[in-house]
Amino acid sequence: MLARLRIDPYILALLAAVGIATVLPCRGQVAAVLGGVADGGIGLLFFLYGGRLPRHVIVTGMTQWRLQLVVLLATFVFFPVLGLGFRAALAPWMPAALLSGIVFLTVLPSTVQSSIAFTSIARGNIPAAICSATVSNLAGVLVTPLLVALVLEKGAGASVSLDAVWKIVGFLLVPFVVGHALRPLIGGWLERNKHWLGYVDRGSILFIVYIAFSEGVVGGIWHQLPPASIALLGVVSAALLAVVMIALTWLARRLGFGTEDEIAIVFCGSKKSLASGLPMAKLLFAGPTVGLIVLPLMLFHQLQLMVCAALARRYARRQGPAGVLRAGEVE
Repeated sequence: MLARLRIDPYILALLAAVGIATVLPCRGQVAAVLGGVADGGIGLLFFLYGGRLPRHVIVTGMTQWRLQLVVLLATFVFFPVLGLGFRAALAPWMPAALLSGIVFLTVLPSTVQSSIAFTSIARGNIPAAICSATVSNLAGVLVTPLLVALVLEKGAGASVSLDAVWKIVGFLLVPFVVGHALRPLIGGWLERNKHWLGYVDRGSILFIVYIAFSEGVVGGIWHQLPPASIALLGVVSAALLAVVMIALTWLARRLGFGTEDEIAIVFCGSKKSLASGLPMAKLLFAGPTVGLIVLPLMLFHQLQLMVCAALARRYARRQGPAGVLRAGEVE
């Protein structure tokens, strides 16, 4: 049934974490201890990601600098401009924390796993997709907090300072670099155990969601959220995704990219990372508004999965040669 409805089971797990936080939120010293555990989970998440990444794929993908530039500009320029526009247009009808969440969503890096998976299904340029998604996430470690400091209004819950940037470098970039440096030693073990290590990745994210929404429940923030705002947020998410995907498709064809490259551009340039966004939100924002700030990201994440799944199948049905590289050939 879930397959027919195209609902990612992980989204149900995220909703369950929100439900548990609503009924049994963590408080006081328990919240402080669990927050420390979550910080450790963030570091482990990016250490594992760095250890899994094959270096030769990055070298191959970086040769296509025009494609990489289009994806980076879409991710960190076009998206934020749209976010600022939506914030200005929706200010009279939506709580400030949700507006901040929309802007925060637009300054995040692209996804990694799902961008590559959908590019593979669509028979696109997989090495370029791997490179684009990875470079986007590494750039986001520094670019995202700087953009947050630039575009989020004071009082929106942002506490972006040099200390906050160093926290992100310490919890995200350093573990990634260490994991990638150790790849010759741990890469084989990570590959053999990737199934159960996937639960570590997802479990870390669920933990962060629980803590963020617990803070919102304890702070009474959910009483400030009208149901109409959630419905409007769904419409905004759909409009945001549609505008970006249509614009990227048009631009890729206008610039003369082939279909395989167009696929990588559309899937990498139109998506936002839940795995990077939630840890960043935990490190960048303080107080009970964190739950509301990450709500647009959680909704957009599910929407992008459903839309990209349908689009990938449509691309895959086209006539012509297969993509540049099959998914099984990445390693």
